[in-house]
Amino acid sequence: MSTLINLKSNQAVNLAFSNEKMTIFLEDGREIGIPLEWFPRLREATKEQLENWRFVGNGEGIHWEELDQDLLVSELIS
Repeated sequence: MSTLINLKSNQAVNLAFSNEKMTIFLEDGREIGIPLEWFPRLREATKEQLENWRFVGNGEGIHWEELDQDLLVSELIS
């Protein structure tokens, strides 16, 4: 018999972008793809602007100063 351990985390450890989506890498190993279409400020941003982000709250949120955009990781994965 195997046992599944609940290791789910809402903390991001990295972020990557393609032309159409943002991929959030979570502490527990999950990778979540989010369409940029959902966020007009991100969709219209340049590559340089997209890459100028920082984590807030130990990876609980993502902040883009220049774009005035904040995202809460738990809201994106629920």
